[in-house]
Amino acid sequence: MPLAVNQQSIDVAALAENWPVCEDLMGGTPAMRKAGVAHLPKWPGETAEAYRSRLDTATLFPAYRRTVSVMASKPFAKALTLSDADARIEEWAKDIDRGGVNLHAFAGEMFEESFYGLAGILVEYPDTRPRDAQGRPVEGPMPKRTVAQVEASGARPYFVRVMHAQILGWQVTITPKSVRLSQLRIAESREEPDGPYATKTVQQVRVLFPGRWELWEASPDNKGWNLVDAGTNSLKEIPFVPLYGRREGFMRGTPTLLDLAHLNVKHWQSQSDQDTILHVARVPILTVKGVQETFQLTLGASTAVNLGDNQYAEMAFVEHSGAAIGAGEIALRALEAQMIQSGAELLVKQPGDRSATESAGDQEGNKCELQRLTERFEDALDQALVYMAEYAGIAPARAGSVSLFKDFGAATLSDASAQLVADLNSRGLLSRATTLRELQRRGIIEESVDIEAEIAAAEEEGPSLGELSMQGQGDPGVTGATGQVGD
Repeated sequence: MPLAVNQQSIDVAALAENWPVCEDLMGGTPAMRKAGVAHLPKWPGETAEAYRSRLDTATLFPAYRRTVSVMASKPFAKALTLSDADARIEEWAKDIDRGGVNLHAFAGEMFEESFYGLAGILVEYPDTRPRDAQGRPVEGPMPKRTVAQVEASGARPYFVRVMHAQILGWQVTITPKSVRLSQLRIAESREEPDGPYATKTVQQVRVLFPGRWELWEASPDNKGWNLVDAGTNSLKEIPFVPLYGRREGFMRGTPTLLDLAHLNVKHWQSQSDQDTILHVARVPILTVKGVQETFQLTLGASTAVNLGDNQYAEMAFVEHSGAAIGAGEIALRALEAQMIQSGAELLVKQPGDRSATESAGDQEGNKCELQRLTERFEDALDQALVYMAEYAGIAPARAGSVSLFKDFGAATLSDASAQLVADLNSRGLLSRATTLRELQRRGIIEESVDIEAEIAAAEEEGPSLGELSMQGQGDPGVTGATGQVGD
């Protein structure tokens, strides 16, 4: 059967199989609880009430979300630079989405979104067609306007975020020289009044073709889809730039940290088991033996227990030995170490294909995967700027080139994991005690150092000189998030 305009294609459905685990981990404990048995299986024989109690008390160790946050922010620790751009593009970069977000901040958002495997940037131009009293476009040829009239109207190209779950499907045209999109479907929505105070969401699908577009909308009874608008643009190809996590092909990518996501789910399950056994172990069980069947137990502050005449009768509290608790705790710590290493693998420099010139000059060096992802993302931003230039009639050579910070590779996995641990702590995502213990475990801090004593001594000394100097300058990492775009 042919697909409806709002249905995911087979290719998208295959990619989407990896999205729920990443989405739920990014949503934290509430999202993981809402997912229920998808991530926390029900034990055989476990009652629905017992499972609900176990699920409602489970808490997530947010290793995946923390690592994505740290890794996605590294290329934006310094403000991006935009060079060789037309003055108009430089000005538009200060408000790249017409919503007050500059190019640096927009790029930071979309780089993190690319960790789902596939997202994109759509370059749009305002619909300037004349409209009637009901807001419908008036049919007929567009009136010709001068460049000055267009600029005076405020119409100009801008970037649109296309999140991973919005992509519904595509078609491609393959030639000996290139692979190009010939159709792209994107899920959208709009708000409209619903009574005097409320609003309701109307689902839409935008279908893009080279040089034209269609807008479909769900019918009021949600039983079908209607074509509600269509139009043309001046471009010869669809102005959409895909953003990849781990790229597997054209318009195909898997989540960048999928292995870490599955480890985090395993930790979620193991932590639940540990919490359950702790709950059981903390409650001692009173047992009696050698008493008559008619024996009745009365407990209270002013009562005594009569065990009868049997000299072998006994009463005692039975407590858990604690062996399973210790084993569970060790397993959890081992999982946490695995998660740190899995995330840190993005920072480890790997041998790559290098030209003779690069090898001779030793300028390129080995790159970590995060650096390669960053370079690919720079290329995507450059292509989006080219589409922006084409809309405005600017030569592609003056579209501009984006450069991001990339000096964050590490030589070994141990160095990379230590760097990640320090980054997590600096962003308030890891305690000082855990940070120092992890660094000690990696041999960076001597085994003889007493971690608790070091923390106490550091608190007694007060802020470091570096912290004092930063109080007057601001955090460069935070400044970069809203930093200015410039050469």
